[in-house]
Amino acid sequence: MDKIKLFCFPYAGGSSISYKKWKKYLHLSIDLCPVELAGRGNRTKEPCYNNLDETLDDVFNLVKMQIRNSRYALFGHSMGSLIAYELSHKIIKSGYGKPMHLFISGRQAPQTRKESKSMCTLPDEEFKKEIIKLGGTSSNFFEHKELTDIFLPLLKADYKIVESYVYAEKNKKLDCGITVFNGEEDDMALEDIYGWREHTKNELNIYNFKGGHFFINDNAEQIVNIINQTFTKEKISI
Repeated sequence: MDKIKLFCFPYAGGSSISYKKWKKYLHLSIDLCPVELAGRGNRTKEPCYNNLDETLDDVFNLVKMQIRNSRYALFGHSMGSLIAYELSHKIIKSGYGKPMHLFISGRQAPQTRKESKSMCTLPDEEFKKEIIKLGGTSSNFFEHKELTDIFLPLLKADYKIVESYVYAEKNKKLDCGITVFNGEEDDMALEDIYGWREHTKNELNIYNFKGGHFFINDNAEQIVNIINQTFTKEKISI
């Protein structure tokens, strides 16, 4: 039987390399498929997206031939979770098969409206300070002008995608289970995490980890083990 394809989407400013180390932990019957977004990795010369619709059109074209007659699941962290969720609906609406499972990490339910400052419009210096506060980016990183000149516009473009997103209620819930990974010190209300229950006809599972927004960096093996176990628990042959 063909492998289960696990498509992984990065957080704002991230790239497909974020998931490289996952391969050594994944079950042999799961094929790791990190998705490279425009503006990073081997797509550095391509312009960044202006909004989520552009992002979805692009990633849908990247995965649609791979999911035809194939079993697949979607994983995303932070911005990547938003992409994975909306992409799952776009795939189904386009007549392709549903995902086997949706893995959400570091993201509240999409219907949640969170009052916060607009990061993408901040002056560069203030923006850098806010990014460092989130963790995941060393303060020393921004001391390198060459890297900053490349990374800062990309990061601001990604924040624009997230901050301009407006949730539109869906006609149908997803007919697959949803697993949510959460950092206990992340700035999200518990009810907003449990809000993912509204988006599936099936089971919702939530796993909490020590750490803030970038808890996934220190818990790769545990997260991948849960992904492996999810397919076994749901009695999906792997």
